[in-house]
Amino acid sequence: MANQPDTSQIAGSVGSDSELSTTEQNAPTSLRRSMPSLRFLRSSRINAKLIIGTSMILIVVLLGYVGPLFVDLERGEVASVLPDQSPNAEHWLGTQVEGRDMLAWLISSIPQTLRVGFLAGALGVMLGAIIGFVAGYYGGFVDTVLRNFTDIMLIIPGLLVLVVLTALVDVLTLEQMAIVIAAFAWMGAARVIRAQVLSLRERQYVEVAKMSGEKGLYIVFFELMPNMMPFILAAFVGAVIASVGTAIALFFLGLGPVSLNTLGSILYWAQSYQAVVIGYWWWWGPPVAILVILFSGLFIASIGLDEWANPRLQERS
Repeated sequence: MANQPDTSQIAGSVGSDSELSTTEQNAPTSLRRSMPSLRFLRSSRINAKLIIGTSMILIVVLLGYVGPLFVDLERGEVASVLPDQSPNAEHWLGTQVEGRDMLAWLISSIPQTLRVGFLAGALGVMLGAIIGFVAGYYGGFVDTVLRNFTDIMLIIPGLLVLVVLTALVDVLTLEQMAIVIAAFAWMGAARVIRAQVLSLRERQYVEVAKMSGEKGLYIVFFELMPNMMPFILAAFVGAVIASVGTAIALFFLGLGPVSLNTLGSILYWAQSYQAVVIGYWWWWGPPVAILVILFSGLFIASIGLDEWANPRLQERS
């Protein structure tokens, strides 16, 4: 077996030749085509961290998408109820100075927050995966150019650039904001995926596919990608964490479409009306609690996905 590059240690090892049976190594191409998927399914394992993290994320998702069935979201609009009420039996999370019911406002803000975060994360990982697979599989001059481009993007202060870009545009939609955030959310995924592809392209099943006359794109999509799914999922979770955090920061600074209901816009209006100073804890406390649950769930789930991708981490834990 060919020596593995040192960069493969970034994210562990997946799909090594030692995991392949003699039958798999010697199987004809027609039977071997489905084996990467089988190896992926065999390598998947459910662990407590993944379950806990996913459950925490699911709590936030259910609150945002099932909550409207039990709460009238129109009460989250300006001057819909009496203002300046602390939590009570009628308004569980109280109201703010503009006459918004905080519970209705909070529930209506969660889907928009998740939308921009998951859309930006998906776009970022998609771009990172394309660059990582191309650089790792083809190597040589292509790898050098893409690796250097990724390194250059890493040293650019992404949040500062995003602040400048959003300040130059009068009105941003959530989709436009997601695209802007994704432009600075792909580098980590690209580096990890490239490192693993550099290792996997030396495996025997890839060499057999090449000798069988399979094209590069086929090998990337049907031989390498099934083995890379745990890493891609982990990179996606990491990109969502960064994207949600960036979106919240932009909204809090007033650089996002604060007229839309998001958790960031709630915090923006809370600091605009000095809710902390006047003691309106029910204005800023619930959205902060939701963000803590969401970020904690994503972080714990990312650890579980790392252990899924690299069983050695689970053995040491």
